[in-house]
Amino acid sequence: MDNMKMRSSFPTILPCALIAFICPCATSPKSGSAALAGRWTNSVGTVWTIRADGTFNVDTNHDGKPDIWGAYTVAGDTVTMRRTAGKTSKDCRGTGVYKFSRANENTLIFTLVNDACKDRKKDMLLAWHQK
Repeated sequence: MDNMKMRSSFPTILPCALIAFICPCATSPKSGSAALAGRWTNSVGTVWTIRADGTFNVDTNHDGKPDIWGAYTVAGDTVTMRRTAGKTSKDCRGTGVYKFSRANENTLIFTLVNDACKDRKKDMLLAWHQK
Protein backbone atom coordinates (compact mmCIF):
# COMPACT_ATOMS: atom_id res chain seq x y z
CA MET A 1 0.00 0.00 0.00
CA ASP A 2 2.82 2.47 0.88
CA ASN A 3 4.55 1.67 -2.39
CA MET A 4 1.32 2.44 -4.26
CA LYS A 5 0.95 5.76 -2.44
CA MET A 6 4.51 6.73 -3.32
CA ARG A 7 4.01 5.91 -7.01
CA SER A 8 0.83 7.95 -7.24
CA SER A 9 2.40 11.06 -5.66
CA PHE A 10 5.58 10.93 -7.79
CA PRO A 11 3.97 12.58 -10.87
CA THR A 12 2.92 15.52 -8.68
CA ILE A 13 6.21 15.94 -6.82
CA LEU A 14 8.52 15.88 -9.86
CA PRO A 15 6.95 18.84 -11.74
CA CYS A 16 6.81 20.91 -8.53
CA ALA A 17 10.47 20.21 -7.83
CA LEU A 18 11.43 21.21 -11.39
CA ILE A 19 9.47 24.47 -11.16
CA ALA A 20 11.10 25.33 -7.83
CA PHE A 21 14.53 24.71 -9.36
CA ILE A 22 13.97 26.62 -12.63
CA CYS A 23 12.05 29.70 -11.42
CA PRO A 24 14.86 31.37 -9.44
CA CYS A 25 17.05 31.25 -12.56
CA ALA A 26 14.43 32.95 -14.68
CA THR A 27 13.98 35.88 -12.29
CA SER A 28 17.62 36.59 -11.38
CA PRO A 29 19.12 39.89 -12.61
CA LYS A 30 20.89 39.86 -15.97
CA SER A 31 24.66 39.73 -16.38
CA GLY A 32 27.22 41.00 -18.92
CA SER A 33 26.12 43.64 -21.43
CA ALA A 34 22.47 42.70 -20.85
CA ALA A 35 22.79 43.87 -17.22
CA LEU A 36 23.78 47.34 -18.39
CA ALA A 37 21.50 47.90 -21.38
CA GLY A 38 18.65 50.33 -20.76
CA ARG A 39 17.88 53.91 -19.84
CA TRP A 40 19.13 54.83 -16.37
CA THR A 41 18.98 57.87 -14.09
CA ASN A 42 20.71 58.73 -10.84
CA SER A 43 19.87 61.01 -7.89
CA VAL A 44 21.31 64.14 -9.56
CA GLY A 45 19.16 63.62 -12.67
CA THR A 46 21.81 62.43 -15.11
CA VAL A 47 20.24 60.20 -17.76
CA TRP A 48 22.40 57.46 -19.22
CA THR A 49 21.28 55.40 -22.21
CA ILE A 50 23.30 52.20 -22.57
CA ARG A 51 22.81 50.07 -25.67
CA ALA A 52 23.51 46.34 -25.99
CA ASP A 53 25.76 47.11 -29.00
CA GLY A 54 28.45 48.54 -26.69
CA THR A 55 27.61 52.24 -27.10
CA PHE A 56 26.10 54.80 -24.73
CA ASN A 57 25.15 58.45 -24.41
CA VAL A 58 24.71 60.66 -21.37
CA ASP A 59 22.50 63.70 -20.75
CA THR A 60 24.29 65.55 -17.94
CA ASN A 61 22.51 68.92 -18.09
CA HIS A 62 18.95 67.55 -18.02
CA ASP A 63 17.81 69.06 -21.34
CA GLY A 64 16.85 65.74 -22.94
CA LYS A 65 19.80 65.82 -25.39
CA PRO A 66 22.98 63.74 -25.14
CA ASP A 67 26.08 65.65 -23.99
CA ILE A 68 28.55 62.74 -24.03
CA TRP A 69 28.81 59.68 -26.29
CA GLY A 70 30.98 56.66 -25.79
CA ALA A 71 31.65 52.97 -26.00
CA TYR A 72 32.01 50.25 -23.39
CA THR A 73 33.18 46.69 -23.07
CA VAL A 74 32.21 44.12 -20.47
CA ALA A 75 34.35 41.31 -19.07
CA GLY A 76 32.54 39.35 -16.36
CA ASP A 77 31.34 41.95 -13.82
CA THR A 78 33.77 44.67 -15.00
CA VAL A 79 32.92 47.42 -17.46
CA THR A 80 35.40 49.70 -19.21
CA MET A 81 33.90 53.02 -20.33
CA ARG A 82 35.45 55.25 -23.01
CA ARG A 83 34.16 58.64 -24.13
CA THR A 84 34.15 58.99 -27.92
CA ALA A 85 32.61 62.49 -28.25
CA GLY A 86 30.94 65.24 -26.27
CA LYS A 87 31.67 67.82 -23.58
CA THR A 88 34.09 66.57 -20.96
CA SER A 89 37.18 67.81 -19.18
CA LYS A 90 40.67 66.76 -20.28
CA ASP A 91 41.01 64.14 -17.52
CA CYS A 92 37.88 62.36 -18.85
CA ARG A 93 39.31 61.47 -22.24
CA GLY A 94 40.74 58.17 -20.99
CA THR A 95 38.90 55.08 -19.86
CA GLY A 96 37.09 54.40 -16.61
CA VAL A 97 36.96 50.88 -15.20
CA TYR A 98 34.25 49.80 -12.76
CA LYS A 99 32.81 46.63 -11.25
CA PHE A 100 29.03 46.49 -11.54
CA SER A 101 26.20 44.63 -9.90
CA ARG A 102 22.41 44.63 -10.02
CA ALA A 103 20.96 45.21 -6.57
CA ASN A 104 17.60 44.29 -8.12
CA GLU A 105 15.96 44.34 -11.55
CA ASN A 106 15.78 48.16 -11.58
CA THR A 107 18.99 49.20 -9.79
CA LEU A 108 22.55 49.24 -11.11
CA ILE A 109 25.52 49.82 -8.78
CA PHE A 110 29.14 50.57 -9.75
CA THR A 111 32.33 50.23 -7.71
CA LEU A 112 35.48 52.06 -8.78
CA VAL A 113 38.39 50.03 -10.13
CA ASN A 114 40.33 52.81 -11.91
CA ASP A 115 39.29 56.19 -13.33
CA ALA A 116 41.10 59.56 -13.50
CA CYS A 117 37.90 61.43 -14.45
CA LYS A 118 36.46 63.16 -11.37
CA ASP A 119 33.15 64.03 -13.05
CA ARG A 120 32.57 60.49 -14.31
CA LYS A 121 33.43 59.01 -10.90
CA LYS A 122 31.01 61.38 -9.17
CA ASP A 123 28.14 60.23 -11.40
CA MET A 124 29.08 56.55 -11.76
CA LEU A 125 29.32 55.87 -8.05
CA LEU A 126 25.71 56.91 -7.42
CA ALA A 127 22.97 54.26 -7.66
CA TRP A 128 21.34 54.11 -11.09
CA HIS A 129 17.66 53.32 -11.50
CA GLN A 130 15.99 52.11 -14.68
CA LYS A 131 13.87 54.82 -16.27
